[in-house]
Amino acid sequence: MSTSTPAPAPAPAGPPPPAPEEERRSLDAGAILRKYGIVLVLALVVITFAVLTKGNSLGPQNIFNIIVQVAPVAIIALGMMFAIITKGIDLSVGSTVALAAVVAGSLAQIQGTAGSQFNYPAMPIFVSIVAGLVVGALVGFVNGSIIAYFKIAPFVMTLGMMSMARGLAYIYTNGRPVSNLHPQFNFLGQGSILGIPVPIWLLAIVAVITWVILERTRFGRHVYAVGGNDQAARVSGINIGRVQVGIYTFIGVLAGLGGMILAARVGSGQPTLGQMLELDAITATVIGGTSFNGGVGTVWGTLVGALIIQVIDNGLDLMGVSPFMKIFVKGAIIVVAIILDERKNRGR
Repeated sequence: MSTSTPAPAPAPAGPPPPAPEEERRSLDAGAILRKYGIVLVLALVVITFAVLTKGNSLGPQNIFNIIVQVAPVAIIALGMMFAIITKGIDLSVGSTVALAAVVAGSLAQIQGTAGSQFNYPAMPIFVSIVAGLVVGALVGFVNGSIIAYFKIAPFVMTLGMMSMARGLAYIYTNGRPVSNLHPQFNFLGQGSILGIPVPIWLLAIVAVITWVILERTRFGRHVYAVGGNDQAARVSGINIGRVQVGIYTFIGVLAGLGGMILAARVGSGQPTLGQMLELDAITATVIGGTSFNGGVGTVWGTLVGALIIQVIDNGLDLMGVSPFMKIFVKGAIIVVAIILDERKNRGR
């Protein structure tokens, strides 16, 4: 007599797969959050300081100050973005700011006035501006060349240059500020065109140029390729050394421009200008979504990141927080941003 084995019970049905429309909406929401989440962070920071300062941070004059003050930081952060996209860094930007500022200032100084320590012949203001840009470019070129062809780590090379450039600024000025700058030079930091401050015009021009370089040129594609996978980039024929030299030279030019804006704003080229500015630039870049793992970074994100840093800086000032605490806060922001970036990369 044969016995029949009972058929196994059917497995319980799992949850139905998400409908294509629901999945698409989820992906769209995630993409929007990744792209514009930084704006939500900015809004949260603005609201937080508006509450903490009882609305003082939203005053028209204070908002104007924030917009003007963010320009040099954002300009330098746009340069820093190139380095971080390629897994590098430039710690010398603050010192480059000072060196470019004192050299340009010395050529823009009004001769024959009390306190004028340089006796250069009178020359058009554009000469002093070009000189500041050239000084920045030279510092960046040296950084990039040694990084590329002597295989020195960017952190180490630019750390040394940070001290060298700052030392040159002190040597050049004998430790004294370069005052009595020509009004045409000061226009870079204090003037306005069509009611818009000149620093904002300069930031807009730099932002457009930077976007075009990154998104519409072969050099920009090479920057992302080197940051994404330098070995694959080398195999594909990209000259990594040339890319690195170009990147750090460009950073130097932007640091030189930022230095002249700062000097023009305060009316003197000071060898102390730009101290800790590298921290602001790095923080703005990382907050804006540029990854230390390389290959990721946008102009839009960096600009908003710089604005967030400036709002935080301004808000802490209004609250009477000490400068030392501000340094701590910016360092903490970098650490948190790096942790979040690492978690995001591990989840990919």
